Formats: sequence, structure tokens, C-alpha cells
Amino acid sequence: MKSFALYLLPVVILLSAAEALLPPETLKQISEEGGKYVTTQFENALNGVTQMKLLMDQAAREHQEILRSLEETKRHKEGAMKDALESEQQLSDSQEICNDTVLALWEECKPCLKQSCVRFYSKTCRSGSGLVGRQFEDFLNRSSPFSIFINGEKVDALSKQDEQQHMSLEDLEDGYSIVEDSVDELFQESMKAFAHMKPFVTSAFQGTPNFPRWSPFPFDRLNFPFHQPSRRERSTLFDPFFPGNFESLFDAVKKIMERHNQLARQPTQGQGNSTDDKVVCQELRRNSAGCLKMKEKCEKCKEILAIDCTNRNQVQEKLKEKFEESIRVAEKFARQYEDLLQRFREKMLSATSVLEDLSQQHGWVSKLANLTQGDRNGIFQVSTAYSSSGGEPSETTVTVNLFDSEPFTFTVPGNISIEDPKLAELIAEEALKRFKKEVIEAA
Repeated sequence: MKSFALYLLPVVILLSAAEALLPPETLKQISEEGGKYVTTQFENALNGVTQMKLLMDQAAREHQEILRSLEETKRHKEGAMKDALESEQQLSDSQEICNDTVLALWEECKPCLKQSCVRFYSKTCRSGSGLVGRQFEDFLNRSSPFSIFINGEKVDALSKQDEQQHMSLEDLEDGYSIVEDSVDELFQESMKAFAHMKPFVTSAFQGTPNFPRWSPFPFDRLNFPFHQPSRRERSTLFDPFFPGNFESLFDAVKKIMERHNQLARQPTQGQGNSTDDKVVCQELRRNSAGCLKMKEKCEKCKEILAIDCTNRNQVQEKLKEKFEESIRVAEKFARQYEDLLQRFREKMLSATSVLEDLSQQHGWVSKLANLTQGDRNGIFQVSTAYSSSGGEPSETTVTVNLFDSEPFTFTVPGNISIEDPKLAELIAEEALKRFKKEVIEAA
């Protein structure tokens, strides 16, 4: 029995040697070198978040320029529409001489127009002919026979387009506000993290022109004349402090932009001829006034055109010319407005794409504001480490404290010796990777 114990003794000694603890001096050196790596990553992340804020500030200025252009274009468009409606009313008031004849023909023209429209829609489109028929009947009841004379469907088409553009602008504004508020909050939280970690940040970093010196209100809203009122209460679905959620934010904004793009692709009646059945069906569902184009199919409607009272005197001719010119001007500004909306959309998608990339790389730093208060012992510390000794490279098992998190214990490959300075960086890199996955993502 004694001889058996003596036989095992060398094995125990070899095992102890194979798992030797690293001395405190080595642990301190690894902690210092690893701390430099973590500090550099922290500073890079702060600079990345600052780039996001600066990009958003630039986007805010461009946003205001687009809004001013939209407002000016809308004012011109509405002025032209007002002139068109006034001219239309004046034309209607000046037709007393032939009103009786025209009105009688109009009453016979309307049923034919409706029937022709519903028949065409039923033949061309899948469903909804009843709705289109009711919508067109309502339009006819609101209209006068002079809609036939002066292409009255254009007035209704422009009104529908105005509603569509207003809805598109609201969608774009909502998307912009979500992004702006998210970046603002991410930046503010990153500044809080900077305040906690400031004792460990290098003096060179604090003085760099790319990063503002921290103050309790580093970017006071009052100092930004282009800042819009927050709409955070309108969208509580997004937590901007984690890159994965910022990616969800980007997806949500893309959906908003896509909805605008779909609306923008829908043609407006009176602004082009399309032979695509699907497009025609969408047109008529959205703006049944397009059925006026079928006036050539109805004899009584053509008789109204033959009587056209607007050609009886110069005053009426000038009113008709004024109406048509006002419509052309309104259509021109409507196209300009649509171009501005498209420009808004493209800039939003471009900026949000860049912000998403930056957030994926650097957004983790904002979480530190709520996860750490700053550790007096430093932001990175290797508390224990042991490695086997032998001829072949061995694995090194370490226990690491990073920020204020619970300790991480993991093993790093043994192809780097204990004396190699790269070992500290490798340990710090792995610890930070685990911190992001196990602490940041779980928070």
C-alpha cells in the first residue's frame, strides 16, 4: 500500500505543475495591458456615438430645409388651386343663357357615365365595382356639367393627390422623429457612461476635437435651433440603447418609407395614360372622377360638349384659359412637392442606414450608463489565471472582472505564451465580447 502511494506521488506533483497559478505581478501586468485595450474600445465607441449625433444634427438642418421648401411649394400649389376653383365658379355663373339645355342633358349624361364606368371596372378589375360606382355617383352629384367642358376630373384628382401627399409627409415625419429621438437618447446615455468612466479615459482622448468635453448637458436642446419637439410618446416600441433594437428601428423606418414609396408610385388621374389594368383599377378606386374620361361613350355627354357655352364670348374664353393655366400650375407644383417628398425619403433611408451601422458597432457603450458606476479598481482586472507548463502550448484559464459585471471565467488558446504582450489583448477582447453578449444584450 505504501509503495502504491509512493508510485502516485510523482503524478500529483506533475498535475500541480501543469496547472500553476500565475503570480500577482503577472496578473497586474495583464490587467494593465488589457485595461488599455478596453479603454481604447470604449473611446472608439464614444467617438462612434458622437459621429451619430453629428450626423443627426446635419440631417436636422437638411430636414428643416426640405420642410421649408415643402411649405413654399404647398403655398404655391394651394394658390393655383384656389384660382382654378374661382375660375370654375365664375364659368358656372356665366352660363345662364344655356343653363336649362345643358342641365337637362347633364341629368341624362350622369347615369350613362356611371354605367359606363361600372361596366368598364367590372370587366377590368377583380372587385369593388359597387364602391367605385357609389363614389363616382357622389362625385357627379357634387359636380356641374361644366366638369365636362373643363376636364373637371383634374380638380378632384389634385385634391386627392393633396390628401395623399399630406399623409406621406406625416409618415416621413414620424419616421424622422423616431430616429432623431433615438439617436438623441443614445447619445445622452453614452455621455452618462463617459462621466462614470472619465477617470479611466486617456487625457489625449478628452482633448480630441472629434469629441466634446463632457458637461451635464453636452448638447443642450436650446442650442440647436433645428431641434423638433420630441414624439417619443408616440412610439414606445423601440429601446435605442442596444444595436439589435436599433436595427429593429431601422426596419420600422424602412416600412414607413416603403409605404410612402407605394403611395408615390400610384399615378394621379389626369396626369398620364396607362394601359396597365392593375394601375387603372387602383386609379379608379382612389379617384373615381377619372370616370369622366368616358364621356365620349355617352351621346348626351357629347351633346353637352357640342353646346359648350364657354366659347360664346371672350370673357368666358379668358375664364376657361385662366382655369386651365391654374390647373397646369397646380400640377407643376404638385410634381415638385412629390419630388421633395422623394428627396426626404432618400435622405432618411441613407442617414438611417449609416446610423444603423454605427449603432451596431458602437451603441453598446450607452448601456454602461445603467450598468456601471465606475470601479475604483479599474475597468478591467484579471483576478486569477492558471496555465499548464510543458513543452506544448497550453491553454490559459482566466477569471476577469470587467466594469461592474460579475466575473467571467474562460479559456484562451495556448498558442500565445504568458510572456507575450498580445495575451493581455486577447484576454481583454474575449472578456469584452462576452460582456456585450451576456450583459449588454441581456440588459
